[in-house]
Amino acid sequence: MFLTLLLVTFVVSTIVSIIVARVFRSPVERILKRIIADELSSAWLRYLMFALYVVGISSGVRVWDLEKYITKPLGRGAEIVELTADRWVLEVYRTIISTLQGVAWVLLVFFLCSLFAFLVSRIIEARKAQNAARPEEPNPKS
Repeated sequence: MFLTLLLVTFVVSTIVSIIVARVFRSPVERILKRIIADELSSAWLRYLMFALYVVGISSGVRVWDLEKYITKPLGRGAEIVELTADRWVLEVYRTIISTLQGVAWVLLVFFLCSLFAFLVSRIIEARKAQNAARPEEPNPKS
């Protein structure tokens, strides 16, 4: 029964991660193309999608929480928690929420970093435009 629960949480977290990655792929791709050169943006996009899958799945499959179904707790009269239908529903719900939380953190960090990179590139572009608009001063030593 435990192995089935482990497999179900893995499949559910994988599906949720794939759905979220597909939803955010286009916006992330546009942001990366704006900030990074075209050749590198596809590699960064691939890496970010990989990170979304890894963090989503590892957040959703909470092995340390699932151990309670196979490990007897310490203490007198302690019993292993039984896997009932209610527990299954709860574990699947926890898997979905945990996966979404993990993926949301990855996307939040990405969007904050890309916002910072966008602001830096805007400042550099503004300085270049400002320097190009200034007339050159004659060299007094000539």
